[in-house]
Amino acid sequence: MEARMFGKVLIVGIVYTAIFIGSAHIALAVCPYDLNCLSNPYGAGSSYKPDGLMNPYSQYGNPYSNKSWTNPYATNAPRLYDSQGSYRGNLSTNPYDPNSVSNPYGRYGNPYSPDSIRNPYGAGNPYSNQPLYVVPSR
Repeated sequence: MEARMFGKVLIVGIVYTAIFIGSAHIALAVCPYDLNCLSNPYGAGSSYKPDGLMNPYSQYGNPYSNKSWTNPYATNAPRLYDSQGSYRGNLSTNPYDPNSVSNPYGRYGNPYSPDSIRNPYGAGNPYSNQPLYVVPSR
C-alpha cells in the first residue's frame, strides 16, 4: 500500500451524500472538520485540491482520465482499503471492472458478498465506524 492517500471515507449505510457511484449511492461519514475526510469541502473533499477526487480538472476527478473514479471506462481507478489494510475494491463507476464497487456481479460491488462495501451485513456495515482509505493506483 502506498504512503500517499487522498483521504479517508467512512461508509455509514445507503444514504444520499457527496459521492455517487453508478446507480447506487455510497454514503460518506459526516466529518466536516477532519482535513483527511472526503466529505470536508475545505480538506480532502475540496473541488480546488490539485490532486483531489472532487476536483473535475484533476487526474483523479476528471471524467475523461483513466485514473479517475468518475470515468465509467477507467481501468486504473483509485483503490479502497479498510483500516486493517484489506483491499475493498476499486473506487470506480466502471460496472465492467471485476474489482469495481459499481460492478453488481463482482466481489466488491455485489450486495451479498462479505467483502463488498455495498453489503450492510459485511464490509459495508452501517454501524461500523472503520474508515476506508482511498489510495491512488500506480
